[in-house]
Amino acid sequence: MRTYRELFRTPEFTPFFAAVSVQTAAQTATGLALGTLVYARTGSPLLSALAMFGPSLAQVAGALTLLSAADRLPPRAALTALALLSAGAACVQALPGLPLGVAFAVLLVVGVAASPGGGVRYGLLNEIVPREGFLLGRSVLNMAGGAMQICGFAVGGALMAMFSARGTLLIGAALYVVAAAVTRFGLTARPPRATGRPSVRETWRTNALLWSSTPRRYVFLALWVPNGLVVGCESLYVAYAPGHAGLLFAGGALGMLAGDTLVGRFVTTRWRARLGAPLRLLLAAPYLLFAVRPGPPLALALVVVASVGFAASLLLQERLLALTPPELSGQALGLSSSGMLAMQGAGAAVAGGIAQLTSPATGMAAVAGLSVVVTLALAPGLRTSPGADGGRLLGADGSPRASRTPRTTHPAPEETT
Repeated sequence: MRTYRELFRTPEFTPFFAAVSVQTAAQTATGLALGTLVYARTGSPLLSALAMFGPSLAQVAGALTLLSAADRLPPRAALTALALLSAGAACVQALPGLPLGVAFAVLLVVGVAASPGGGVRYGLLNEIVPREGFLLGRSVLNMAGGAMQICGFAVGGALMAMFSARGTLLIGAALYVVAAAVTRFGLTARPPRATGRPSVRETWRTNALLWSSTPRRYVFLALWVPNGLVVGCESLYVAYAPGHAGLLFAGGALGMLAGDTLVGRFVTTRWRARLGAPLRLLLAAPYLLFAVRPGPPLALALVVVASVGFAASLLLQERLLALTPPELSGQALGLSSSGMLAMQGAGAAVAGGIAQLTSPATGMAAVAGLSVVVTLALAPGLRTSPGADGGRLLGADGSPRASRTPRTTHPAPEETT
């Protein structure tokens, strides 16, 4: 599968794509509205930022407790329920006079509950498209997510001007309901990928099994650490160029879009293994030049070029799936996502700490240098193919499987929501 036409002709991909896009727009608009409400009440930039990004940080806690649900719940029912939970939370947040503590408690609950969502979603993508189509499908979702975030911020600002922040929260809730309806009526019922009940114990056990494989461990670290450190560079845009930070963020989005398009659509299987390491280095190397404090035009060019390197994550996720049995794919993808969120927060903290002691330009160059060092250190463990036959699935403990179970094509038993 190499073309967008083939991808969208795949049964169920279109409703899946639509549901993910609408939900991303809802998240962006409601996050902006809630951040605005909190800032208006408190005047605190920190609390406003936590209102917007707190659910993402809370997913780290969910990854340590609920992630086993990613493979042990019927995917259609799980995604529908999560969208409806988010809709209900947005309605609660829109209540006038809601205590600030209650507002943040709702955010915490939604963030923890949503932690298996990424694993459920991208594990389901792996079932909807053929194995060779996962990278193309994931790149399309990345591009749509970026576009929906841009549109969500722009439209969200316009909606707040027209209907107020609380009105925007209610519109976001309606979008979540639309996403739930598209998921429920547009996707086929599928059984869970793994048996057993989700639990904290099972989450820890499976996380330990996933981590026990040396090839997978290298992939997880390559997904988490270099990416997180470069996000630390991005966290200093405002401090580095207060009058041009928006332009730098837009340039980063443009570079990511270009990278996802090139890798997802035009890079052949033969070249994917060869481009992985150069893309990982490209992600950080241009930021080293920020040590000489480039002006806005050169800084923008460096950001655009560096952001193309984020496409390395697509190749690493494809490799992770090749190293993981299907019944653990949801939790593996969920673990990679939660780890990236955690390391992005850590990268921002490290970069901010260095910038506080030196300067924003020095902080950006320093964490970029750390990213390059980590990438080079991980390179030897990522040079080998994901199995003796070039792509054979490994068992949970990292040992090669004797054979690959073919994907069934008959209809799955009906689930209830």
